[in-house]
Amino acid sequence: MVPANESDVTPPEPLPVVVEREEVLAPKAILRAVLIIVAVVIALYLIIQLRTPLTWLIIAAFIAVPLATLAGRLEQFMPRWLAIVLVYVGLILTPVGLGAILVPPLVTEGNNFVNDVPGYAQDITEFVENNERLRELEAEYDITTKLEEEAAKLPGEIGDAATILQDVGFGIVSSLFAILTILVLSVFMVSGGPMWARRIIELQPPARAEQLDRVLRRIAAAVGGYFAGALAVAFVAGIANYIAMVILGVPFAGPLAVMAGLASLIPMVGATIAAVLIGLVTLFTDFPTTTIIWAIWAVLYQQFENHLIQPQIQKRTVNVSPFVTIVAVLMGGTLLGILGALLAIPIAASIQILLNEWWTSRQQSKLPPRGEDGPVLPVAGTAQSPQDDDGGPEPPGEPAPA
Repeated sequence: MVPANESDVTPPEPLPVVVEREEVLAPKAILRAVLIIVAVVIALYLIIQLRTPLTWLIIAAFIAVPLATLAGRLEQFMPRWLAIVLVYVGLILTPVGLGAILVPPLVTEGNNFVNDVPGYAQDITEFVENNERLRELEAEYDITTKLEEEAAKLPGEIGDAATILQDVGFGIVSSLFAILTILVLSVFMVSGGPMWARRIIELQPPARAEQLDRVLRRIAAAVGGYFAGALAVAFVAGIANYIAMVILGVPFAGPLAVMAGLASLIPMVGATIAAVLIGLVTLFTDFPTTTIIWAIWAVLYQQFENHLIQPQIQKRTVNVSPFVTIVAVLMGGTLLGILGALLAIPIAASIQILLNEWWTSRQQSKLPPRGEDGPVLPVAGTAQSPQDDDGGPEPPGEPAPA
């Protein structure tokens, strides 16, 4: 239909003009960013400067958690202070007893080896004289004569080791100071840790207090399970190596088995360290047959322990998958050496617990609010009557158009 008058035609509305504005950061935002950067730099500097006491605190915390669990079980039968004393007496007596088992045989064999070195040199000389090719090398380089001269000097040079032992002694004293400090810190944590945790939980809102209590309990169980699993791995390693050494006829199988078990507490590389030390002993048993058989056994058992025994035990005690266990040990060992390898699994378990709790709380926050009998859902075919703040029906508004 054509309009009767051109004035009846409505002109089109003009398009809005968009004016681009340059965003200018407020001075408060700039100041806040600068303060955050400065705070991060200061925090990193303090962490680097205080890395030694912080490391001691972390070690003390991981020692205190399983000891607190053990003291809590003993507390059912005796006062708490007595349970703590018994736990720490057992902790101190354990390395003393192991030292009493390991040190005397090592000292005895060391002295015997030093005294027998000239005889070993004479045996080598006789072996060289009976071999034509080696006689030619001996005539050219005079190897055995030099070897016998050095072997004869060895017993007389033991006294010169006093200087070396003195330096080692200073290192031991420093290590003993660190161990004593860590033990004292762990004692305070075991005795006052439950009270500190209760006070922190009481300061939180009810919902957050329940979640925090659950997280702390799960982390404590994970750390305690890790140490129980590590002791299980050490026990299996000690028994397996003891049986192998008895079959091969290796001397001092008992002390060496204890050493192998303790070395297995170090993930991934502990079995290798023990295997090398025991391999040195096999050199004087039935070389080369015993040494070759032991090397084959050590390689096979290390692979069996690293990829089956340890991951499976830690999976059941710490509830960490074998893949995460291996990756955590590799990363921890790369960052902090043996200490990082020892603490990698409980730290990974604690991080996994925190992530699970965060994810669970986030998923619950997305759910619709629930009433006493569950969420309120409209029934199909009916309209839900709106309610006002007082619980009564909302006053009617304008009637809906027909």
